[in-house]
Amino acid sequence: MKKKIDVTDLEWGMYVSELDRPWLETPFLFQGFELRKPEELELIRKFCKYVYIDIVRGPDISPQRRKAAEQRTQNLRTEDARITKKVYELAESSASVMKISDISPVKRPPYQDQSVFEQEIVQARDVEAKTREIMHTAMEDAAKGKDVDTKLAMSAVGRMVDSVIRNPDALICLTQLKELSEYTALHSIRSCIIGIAFARHLVMSRDEMIALGMGLLLHDIGTVKVPKDILAKPAGLSLTEFDTMKKHVPWGMEILDKSGGMPPLGMQVVQYHHERRDGAGYPMHLEGDAIKMAGYIGAIIDVYDAVTSDRMYAGGLSAEDALKRMYEWRERDFHPQLVEEFIKCMGIFPIGSLVELSNGSIGVVITVNRMRRLKPKVALVLTATKQPYSQKLIADLAEHKDAMGQEIKIARVLPSGTYGIHPMDHIVRL
Repeated sequence: MKKKIDVTDLEWGMYVSELDRPWLETPFLFQGFELRKPEELELIRKFCKYVYIDIVRGPDISPQRRKAAEQRTQNLRTEDARITKKVYELAESSASVMKISDISPVKRPPYQDQSVFEQEIVQARDVEAKTREIMHTAMEDAAKGKDVDTKLAMSAVGRMVDSVIRNPDALICLTQLKELSEYTALHSIRSCIIGIAFARHLVMSRDEMIALGMGLLLHDIGTVKVPKDILAKPAGLSLTEFDTMKKHVPWGMEILDKSGGMPPLGMQVVQYHHERRDGAGYPMHLEGDAIKMAGYIGAIIDVYDAVTSDRMYAGGLSAEDALKRMYEWRERDFHPQLVEEFIKCMGIFPIGSLVELSNGSIGVVITVNRMRRLKPKVALVLTATKQPYSQKLIADLAEHKDAMGQEIKIARVLPSGTYGIHPMDHIVRL
């Protein structure tokens, strides 16, 4: 059982199972740890405002401290409710996007879809498959000390950009393909796709989208120089190992500089995607406006995909939970307004989400309503009694009503595999 508590209420022997920030950005054991050392408590209070403790694997708050702790816990609940409300408001918002002056100084009209999902998914599958091949070759070449074929990578990114311009939903749905054994390569491709979709939302030009996409596709190319036993380690990294992991940023810049052909905007993504607004990032510990806007975009995309993906040491968060966390971290880690725009772009029910509706039926989100993101189209899979539908049914939540004439809402997001349902099995049949 997990319990959310303020770091003030931590006591010796408690088992810390989850932090209020990504494990990879802290020097703690990824799978959790028992609080035994004064330096651990000091580090937690430095990095975190709250944590989750496992009250089965360790003690709960002691009775003598419980009354004071209850008020702090209530404050956390109140703040969580405020954040949830704000994230839902942002997800439903259709307000105009911010102007990214140091990337795209020209104000452009928003992009309009040029094809429907069912048409675009055919081309998107081919584009994604070919990009996988190119990414695997790039990583193999970099590992052998060869130049990365940036011209070939740019061609692949250009095809992804064109697909996203036509309709971003198709490629976005393919980001649900998350194979643990191919984490680095697929993380890079997913980051590229999500980043291009975000750039479309920000109304960047095609050339800007390609440059940003290049940076996101190759942002982790430096990990080929990180020893495999560190990359694949299922437990926490030592401080020495963590320092080695951090070197993937300058190693990646070195590989790409040697290869040539990288646009400056793309190199900014590689250089700055681990910098954080409060200076706690790496490798240069830059703060605020010293971090380029492309770097802030790279940081948001990199973290979003990382925390929504299953890893060897932790399961991924839902899109809703991830966006709530990132909204919470926005002032400390990211560019606050960019985080808000990212929430507007992604919505909390992205394509591929397995959801339970307010009438009890189960379905898979297949199309996003860009004007009303809380009202997507859902492919219905199970009835309210959890029986399979006898035919293929699509519910447009912007219009669909239940038997009583009441609007149908998404009640909650379910983990993939619930009721034996794997969302991509249903998407590929469309």
